[in-house]
Amino acid sequence: MANAPVQRMSQLMAKTLRDDPADAEVLSHKLLVRAGYVRRTAAGIWSWLPLGRRVLANVERIVREEMDAIGAQEVLLPALLPREPYEATGRWNEYGAELFRLQDRKGGDYLLGPTHEEIFTLLVKDQASSYKDLPVMLYQIQHKYRDEARPRAGILRGREFLMKDSYSFDVEDEGLAHSYALHRQAYQRVFARLGLDYRICAATAGAMGGSKSEEFLAPAEAGEDTFADCPNCDFAANTEAVSYQLKPADASAVPALEEMATPDTPTIESLAAHLGIEASATLKNLLVKVDGEIVAVGVPGDREVDLGKVEAHFAPATVELVTAEDFTGRPDLVRGYVGPQGLEKVQYLADPRIAPGTAWITGANKAGTHAKNVVAGRDFEVDTYVDVVVVREGDPCPACGTGLKLDRAIEIGHIFQLGRKYADALKLDVLGQNGKPARVTMGSYGIGVSRAVAALAEQTADEHGLVWPREVAPADVHVVAAGKAVQTELALDVSEQLRAAGLRVLVDDRAGVSPGVKFTDAELIGVPQILVAGRRSAEGVLELKDRKSGEREELTVAEAIARLTAN
Repeated sequence: MANAPVQRMSQLMAKTLRDDPADAEVLSHKLLVRAGYVRRTAAGIWSWLPLGRRVLANVERIVREEMDAIGAQEVLLPALLPREPYEATGRWNEYGAELFRLQDRKGGDYLLGPTHEEIFTLLVKDQASSYKDLPVMLYQIQHKYRDEARPRAGILRGREFLMKDSYSFDVEDEGLAHSYALHRQAYQRVFARLGLDYRICAATAGAMGGSKSEEFLAPAEAGEDTFADCPNCDFAANTEAVSYQLKPADASAVPALEEMATPDTPTIESLAAHLGIEASATLKNLLVKVDGEIVAVGVPGDREVDLGKVEAHFAPATVELVTAEDFTGRPDLVRGYVGPQGLEKVQYLADPRIAPGTAWITGANKAGTHAKNVVAGRDFEVDTYVDVVVVREGDPCPACGTGLKLDRAIEIGHIFQLGRKYADALKLDVLGQNGKPARVTMGSYGIGVSRAVAALAEQTADEHGLVWPREVAPADVHVVAAGKAVQTELALDVSEQLRAAGLRVLVDDRAGVSPGVKFTDAELIGVPQILVAGRRSAEGVLELKDRKSGEREELTVAEAIARLTAN
C-alpha cells in the first residue's frame, strides 16, 4: 500500500460517532462503529467501510505472507456448497441449526460453507493420484457462514465472517506432524506481527475429530472462551481440555453401605445442611438423555457438570437434560434421590474425582432416603471416566499440581491433526510407494481474520479510542489540519511529501470542523502517529504525537518527515 494516494477525510466515506451504539456490549463493537470502520447490515452481518477494509486487508496480507512462506498454495473455493459431501461425513446433520441450508429452483440441497474440509478433500482427490503428488498444503481466505442463535459482540461473533482456512495432505503420520508444526510456527509469526498477546492452549478436537488440537487464544474480557493458565509452568489449556488424574483410594476401612432417612433433601444444598456436612462429601448424579437414552453423570457434590464436555464426549449424538416425564415408568430413578448403586440399564459416566475406592454420600434411589459409605468400585461401577466438571480457579495443574488461574480469551486460531476422518469418509487414496493404495492423512488450520481485527481492538484500545499497531493500521500517519488556511495548506503539502516517501497517509482536511473534534477523531481512529499542523504552521513547525504513548514534540517539516520515514 506504499505510495497509495493520500486519503482526505473530506472525501472519506466514514462518519465518526460521539456515542456508543445502543446495542454494543463490548469495547471493539463500540469503537469500530464509532470510528467509522464497520456498520451493521443485519444481525451478525457487517459491512466494512474504507478504513475498516484497510485494516482487514492488512491482516489478510500478513496471514497470506506467512502461509506462502511455509509453502502453502492459495486457492479460492466456493462458499455455496452441495449437500452430498457433508452428508458423506455426517456433518450435514451434525451442524444442526448452525448450518445455513438452502435449495435451488430444482429442489437441490446446498449450504453456505461453515468450514471446507470436505471440499478440499475432494479437490485433492481430483488432483492427486500418487504419493509423488504429496505432501501439499492449500489455503484460502474466504467468508464463512454460521447461523448463530444470538449473534453478538459486533464482528467477534457474526453469522458471516472472514477466515483463513488451510489444509495439509500427507501420506504418512510423520508428514502430518511436520505440516502441523509448520502451521504452528507460522501462526506464531502471524500473531507476533499483528501485535496480539496470545496463548497456545491445548484443546479438544470435538466434532472435527483427530488426534491433536491446539487453540490460539487472545486474552480479553470480551472473550467467550475460558482458558486455564499455570503460574508455575508452561501449561495452558482451554478449560474443556483440562484433565484430572484418576487417583484410586484404599477403601478397606470404609464400613458397609448404609441407608439413612433424609426427608425433604432433594438437592445437594438441602442434603448438606440436613447432615451438617460439606457438599464435597456428596456425590451428585445428573441425568441426561443421549439420543433419547438416559445416562447418569457423576461428579462431587460441590462441582458443576460442564454440559459442553458431556456433549463433546458423545458427539455427534444429541445431549439434553431429562424432564419430569422421563421419570415416569422408571421406579429405579427417583427424582432428587438418584444414586449410582442399583441403577438399571443406565450408563454411568463419572468424573475422575469419583475414583475407585472413594466413598460418598449419595441418593439411595428411594424418596427421602440417602446412603452413606457408598464406594466407587465396590458398591457401584463406573462405565466411563471423563473429565466433566466445570474447571475452577485453583484446580490443580495437570502438569505440576499448582493451582490454575482462569482467564477469558478470544479464539483467534485453531489447528487440528485430523488424521483420516475425512479421507475415510470421502475415500481419498493415492498410489503408495509400494504400489498399493494409501489413505491420505490431513490437518486443518484456521485463523479468524475478521475476528483478529476485533481482538486487536479489544487488547490495544485505551480510554480515547483505537490504538492500532503500525503493520495493521489503516495509515502510517494521520495528519491533522487545525483549521486555518495556512494550516490546511501545510497539512496537505506535508501529506504529499510523506506519501512520496512511501508512507500511507490519512489527512483531516475537513472544513468547518473544529480542531477539538479533529483531535478527538484522530485519537478515536487510532493511527499510530498523529502529525498536527497547528499554531506554528506559519513557521513550518508541526507537532508529532505518538498515539500509544501520548508523547509529543515539535518538529520542522524536514525533521518530521525524517522521523516518520526512519521508523
